[in-house]
Amino acid sequence: MKLSPSFSRIILTTFLTASIFINSNAQEKKKFIVNGYVGGYRGQVNVAEIDAKKLSHINYAFVNVKDSAAFLTNLKTDSTNFRKLNELKKINPDLKIMISIGGWSWSENFSDAVLTPSSRKLFAKSSVDIIRQYDLDGVDIDWEYPAMRGEEGNIYRPEDKQNFTLMFKDIRAELDKLEAEKGRKYLLTAAVGGSKSFVNNTEMAEVAKILDYILIMTYDYGGKTVNHHTNLYPSRGMETGSSAHKSVMDFMEAGVPASKLGLGAAFYGKSREAESNTNNGLNQPQISGSKAVAGQGGGYGKMKNEFINKNGYKRHWDRHAKAPYLFNSETKVFITYDDERSIKKKAQYIKKHKLAGIFFWEYFNDPEENLLNAIDKTLN
Repeated sequence: MKLSPSFSRIILTTFLTASIFINSNAQEKKKFIVNGYVGGYRGQVNVAEIDAKKLSHINYAFVNVKDSAAFLTNLKTDSTNFRKLNELKKINPDLKIMISIGGWSWSENFSDAVLTPSSRKLFAKSSVDIIRQYDLDGVDIDWEYPAMRGEEGNIYRPEDKQNFTLMFKDIRAELDKLEAEKGRKYLLTAAVGGSKSFVNNTEMAEVAKILDYILIMTYDYGGKTVNHHTNLYPSRGMETGSSAHKSVMDFMEAGVPASKLGLGAAFYGKSREAESNTNNGLNQPQISGSKAVAGQGGGYGKMKNEFINKNGYKRHWDRHAKAPYLFNSETKVFITYDDERSIKKKAQYIKKHKLAGIFFWEYFNDPEENLLNAIDKTLN
């Protein structure tokens, strides 16, 4: 059978139109970041246990700040870990390996390090020199917290607010030099506190212009009452309390585009003791300095093995907060955490609000990949 020229043109046009439509849909599908923090501070990282195909970024935690410079405290193991983490790119060529500077325990010297133009330049150069030396992909700053008290003994001052911005400008300038040398893109990100006070003590609209991603630590929420530490929305009766949604809205109102915001997931639980069994401990007064909570909670792997519907703990779901929790009615210990269901809700929220993606602390707290699989299944 021989087709007429006009009919052949119709078939060809239809085929090309369909191809363009399929390709444009593929291009329109957003690729979300999945950023896992890996704790190198413990020593040698078991890289073989990292599922590189399900990650877009690894943040290596942590690099210290000493004498106004980024400093590898555990040089021998850090250098080995960098080499082995880079080998994961054979599995996932798009994977980015970042250094994360600071963290809760190593933020005490940030304020001094960025106080003057000369100290900022030294800090920026030393940060990027690590990237250059070990062939990594970028710098993540985890300053806890500018212009606010973090860990006991931390140095902080009002000037941190402006110096926080200037620090990023100097690091970006050093990364630009490295880009000119190597001919490729390098990333600059920050992990930021989820509180309104963090927003008020920084210039987030200016910072957002410099950074590739801003990772909101939507976990470790606390207060005087027993509540969730990584809830997506407020619990009923706690509408003014902390939540991931409130944190996201605060940062967006401060001028940060949704497309640069990463939402935090907790691969661990935190325990609190309630004064009473009312409402399974939720929203009850919290006993300060409780000894009953010692050893309760921990990484998600431990949670599944020891606590979830075990050893006197019963799992509950807060439909308002979109968060699970455990409660032991005998000890009145309440454990707040993320699980597969809440992770799915967070991932759906990310898609709905067109955020950059998700990140989590800490990779090895989920050895069976229950939470990572929930992320992978929902975002991809």
